[in-house]
This record gives sequence, structure tokens and C-alpha cells, in this order.
Amino acid sequence: MTDATMALLGTIGVWLLVAAAFAIVIEMALVVVWGVAMSRRMRVLTAYIEAQRSDIQADLERLKLAIDETKRLWRPYRRILRWLRHPLVLALLGSYRRRRVAAR
Repeated sequence: MTDATMALLGTIGVWLLVAAAFAIVIEMALVVVWGVAMSRRMRVLTAYIEAQRSDIQADLERLKLAIDETKRLWRPYRRILRWLRHPLVLALLGSYRRRRVAAR
């Protein structure tokens, strides 16, 4: 190889190195821009999730209060319901139902 060819290859190598460094700098700038945009969207999304979480907590609290109220309202009928759920009572009611259907 001649000295001119070696000099040309050296120059091309230097310019390729400069182009690669320039491409890396551009990519880093894009990463920074996209990172800032993503962090902004993440903050908005986090705020939205927190608002929804507080709404869900309030709904759960109302549901617990409604369940407690339902239990309190059904308390006088607890003994009757326990009797009605007894297996012998269920069998007796089934027997009455079968007799009524057979009588038709």
C-alpha cells in the first residue's frame, strides 16, 4: 500500500469515528428527550392512579358500612333464618312442594 492510500484510509477512519461519535450524541439527546416526556407522562399517570385509588377506598368504606347496616337490620331475623336453613326444614318444604305438584 502506498502512503497516499494509508493517509486516505486514516482520514476515512477519523471521519467515520467523528460520524459515529455524532450519531451517539444524537441518540443520547433523543434518549434524554424521550426520558423527559416519559417521566412527565408517568407523573400524570401516577396522579390519576392515586385519584382512582382514593375513589376506590371511599367506595370500599361505603360498602363496608352498607354490609354492617345490612347485618344490623337482619339481626332480629337471625334465629328464624337459622331455623329455615336447617336440613330437616328444607326436606319438609321439599316434601310439601312435591305433594303439591303431585296433587295437580
